[in-house]
Amino acid sequence: MKSKIHEFKNLNTKIMSTTNNFKLIALALACAVVSVNCDNKDSYNDMGISADFSGTFVQQDQMARPAINTVFIAAGQPKDDFNAAIPSMMGAKYQSIFQSRLLALNAGYTTNALGQTAPQLTGLLATDVLNVDKTKKTTFFDGTNILTGRALADDVIDVELLLIFGGPMGTSNAALTSDHVNANDKAFGVSFPYLATTW
Repeated sequence: MKSKIHEFKNLNTKIMSTTNNFKLIALALACAVVSVNCDNKDSYNDMGISADFSGTFVQQDQMARPAINTVFIAAGQPKDDFNAAIPSMMGAKYQSIFQSRLLALNAGYTTNALGQTAPQLTGLLATDVLNVDKTKKTTFFDGTNILTGRALADDVIDVELLLIFGGPMGTSNAALTSDHVNANDKAFGVSFPYLATTW
């Protein structure tokens, strides 16, 4: 009798195992079917969902170079217009506003460490885009190259402060040429995407 019960239990175990295997295979097939039916189309018409892109869309912010918009354009107007401006039209329209603000911040400004006069520096800054030069070292400013790109470790705020307050040699107003934040709080990676890992 015991052997019959034992045989029955073994048979039951085999059936359950076969059933579980069948369930796993069925689940895998169902996943495969769903995956095959997915595509890269942006159309949701088959699902009865449609996106409404009617209306007028307006750019709301311009922040290519850190702190430039914040420092050189006052809140309200003309900031709202500046934020919506086409970059190729910024320089001509906003250079004089940038220059007035530069001279308000540093009334003694003559030239900076790059030899730029107030109109030259503010003409450069008023077109708020992040430049890229594929033939040179990627840097915001390294003493030689300027605005050829931006590396993650570039101390952008220190560079901007140096060019605004540092004078012709970059040594004037020492208390105003650095924010004293000299490195990221965590080391950057050595492979793509290079950003520091999250805490």
